[in-house]
Amino acid sequence: MNNAATSTRTKRVSTDSGRKLALAGGVMYLITIVLSIPAVFLLGPVLDDPNYILSAGADRQVLLGGFLDLLTALACIGTAVALYPVIRQQSEAASLGFVTTRIFEAGVIVIGVVSLLAVVTIRQAGAVAGTDQGALVAVGQALVAVRDVTFLIGPGFVPGLNAVLLGYVLYRSRLVPRIIPAIGLVGAPLFLVSASASVIGLNEQVSVLSGIALIPIFAWELSLGLWLTFKGFRPSAMAALAADSSGTEAPAVAAPSRTVVLEPRHAGQG
Repeated sequence: MNNAATSTRTKRVSTDSGRKLALAGGVMYLITIVLSIPAVFLLGPVLDDPNYILSAGADRQVLLGGFLDLLTALACIGTAVALYPVIRQQSEAASLGFVTTRIFEAGVIVIGVVSLLAVVTIRQAGAVAGTDQGALVAVGQALVAVRDVTFLIGPGFVPGLNAVLLGYVLYRSRLVPRIIPAIGLVGAPLFLVSASASVIGLNEQVSVLSGIALIPIFAWELSLGLWLTFKGFRPSAMAALAADSSGTEAPAVAAPSRTVVLEPRHAGQG
């Protein structure tokens, strides 16, 4: 009786909260896409102008781009926090790996944001203090280089690991249609190869290979975000995970008892 009640309660809690968690995870995924694209264009002045630190500057534009990148980093963490309570029921190890890589990606993005905000701060301070212009340019270019590296390692590499870990869990659990994680699982190896080649200098960060490798990862994250937002997890898969995690066991079957029949002894028998 207690085991059955526990199983029922587990299914009910998982079903009730699953839709909210899926919605939160989907919205967070869409936020990372919607905010990261305009951030690239807003940061253009500081990224493209080697002498930005000596120019009149477009500080408000750059600060806005940095703020959008910061929100993107927080949304990365939000996807992991929202999805973890559900996906851990399928694979604890893969789910922890997904949370870890998302936090790592967010941390690297924040480092890039800090480096660009430092360029703005130094530009404003240098204009007032009259610091050596050559030194200012060198420092500014170094900080922009830091941001370029963080972009290569964070958004340029880690999404492939995310696709492998989360795609594996979603494909096995059938929480979403299998075609969605399949896109991520197929695209992840190509994305990781392209990113690895860029890290070791065999591929340009902006190249045909990088563009081709980005397409399936972008399609995977966009389709996942849209599905989770508007459809949520599949109820049948949620029920199956809840049943598996309830810990109920079949009652033990008692061994059949052996009956010993004693036959009466007849007179005259020894």
